[in-house]
Amino acid sequence: MQSSLTDEKQNSKRRWLWYLYDVGNSAYAAVVILAIYAAYFKGHVVGGAEGTRLWGLSVGIAMLVVAVISPVLGVIADHTGQKKRFLTYFTALSVGSTALLFFVQKGDILLGMVLFILAEIGYRGGQVFYNSLLPEVADQDEIGRVSGNGWAIGLMGGIVCLLIVLALVTLIEGTWIVRLSLVITAVYFAIFAAPLLLRFQERGGDKKLQPGENVFSVAFKKLRHTVKTVRDHKEFVRYMIAFLIYNDGILMAINFAAIFGAVMFGLDQQQIIIFMILIQFTSVIGAYASGWIADKRSGKESLVIFLLLMIGAIVGLFVVDTVPGFYIIGGVAGLALSSVQAVSRAMVSALSPPGRSAEFFGFFAVAGRTSSFIGPTIYGIVAAEAAIFFEAQGESASFLWFELLEGAAPYAEQLGQRVAILPVILFLVVGLIILLQVDEKAARKQVTVSVPSP
Repeated sequence: MQSSLTDEKQNSKRRWLWYLYDVGNSAYAAVVILAIYAAYFKGHVVGGAEGTRLWGLSVGIAMLVVAVISPVLGVIADHTGQKKRFLTYFTALSVGSTALLFFVQKGDILLGMVLFILAEIGYRGGQVFYNSLLPEVADQDEIGRVSGNGWAIGLMGGIVCLLIVLALVTLIEGTWIVRLSLVITAVYFAIFAAPLLLRFQERGGDKKLQPGENVFSVAFKKLRHTVKTVRDHKEFVRYMIAFLIYNDGILMAINFAAIFGAVMFGLDQQQIIIFMILIQFTSVIGAYASGWIADKRSGKESLVIFLLLMIGAIVGLFVVDTVPGFYIIGGVAGLALSSVQAVSRAMVSALSPPGRSAEFFGFFAVAGRTSSFIGPTIYGIVAAEAAIFFEAQGESASFLWFELLEGAAPYAEQLGQRVAILPVILFLVVGLIILLQVDEKAARKQVTVSVPSP
């Protein structure tokens, strides 16, 4: 009995170390990607439709780098039992680069892109190793709940950071306080990441290398084996294809939400932060609900419900023409955003063979980051090119029934954003259709059979 209580206390402590990292992680996403830097880079550093295109390109480059390196790093981390060490490296890269964004000012386009790309590589690359620790803090039957709880707790931490930034931006004028908020976010990220990085003990041990082997030769050997193994997991492959596509739509919405609000409705920095706090708040509710549904029913059912909700929100975003309507749609989208991401993470963990979580999360990262490269790049190009097209039409420019929204960006740029929403809807719908073909029960049953390692 005493031993059982001790184990339960130890498991709870390990989970809270894992949860706290998500607090810092979510603060980065909330401030840098959602509320502050996206709009600052587009509107102040670059300006005009070109800012949208370059923002999409920056996100895409970072995702492509992570897609290339994640599988190899995941195998190395699994083999050496050093997931936490790699997580530390990537976290340091993200925190340091985020702090250095303070020096990006008007016209510093290249510097602004390079530092953001490095921060994103650190953030996204770190997620591979952070997510791969999930099986070490949750049993199979509680993965959905623990993943959802982690997402919800992280989002609440993101709200706190946004409130700090909102107070500063409201009380102090000037772009320097906007840049200082990035430094504050970097410090916030580091503080909440530190407990996991310093105190968490991995359960996987270091595996001895055979004569003539090194970690890289072992990585590529196991990578080839993983490709073969994944091919044998047909339902997992089908799920990954669905994820790759619907995740495109999710991340396009995340990366361009602030820019859409600024262009369409002329939202200032304070209004954008308030909008993002609303999204974060409803995301907390969605994360808890999705984890409960995933454990009580199934991960697939939870994903279908929240993908349908997300599709409805994005269709609403396409037609909305008032600020209150934009805020309402943001709240609905928030319910779906974190829910889809949390359950997607839990699904990969549940469908990964025992002892190979980082390896399979590496492939999860390939799908996610490859789609992220495609999605933001498409959105940025479509929005910029459509704006150029409508601008060339002059006063005769039109698109469906949409009229100029006063007090915002030029009409052509507004129409460009409307057009760019259409690919988001397409990716979400196609991804949902493929997801409906996934047999989750068969996939979960398959991973209970031992999969030999090379």
